[in-house]
Amino acid sequence: MKDFIMSNEVYVWPSPDGKARGQAIIPLYPNQVFAVKQDETLYNLLSLIDTIRVGKVRESEKAVQLMKEILSGEYT
Repeated sequence: MKDFIMSNEVYVWPSPDGKARGQAIIPLYPNQVFAVKQDETLYNLLSLIDTIRVGKVRESEKAVQLMKEILSGEYT
């Protein structure tokens, strides 16, 4: 999302290995932080879901569009 929307707010999933600081978003799944390290597509999709959860209308709409592209195979 940072490629599409400029924002001063940083959201992070709490992680003992995390290097970024920001507003914590509680992950949907307990082991999500570890699972996304092994699967970039999963990371992208869960990040977009969280954008929908905490974003404003513009961010949420862009996240939905990107999710559709990823799931349809159009996103590169």
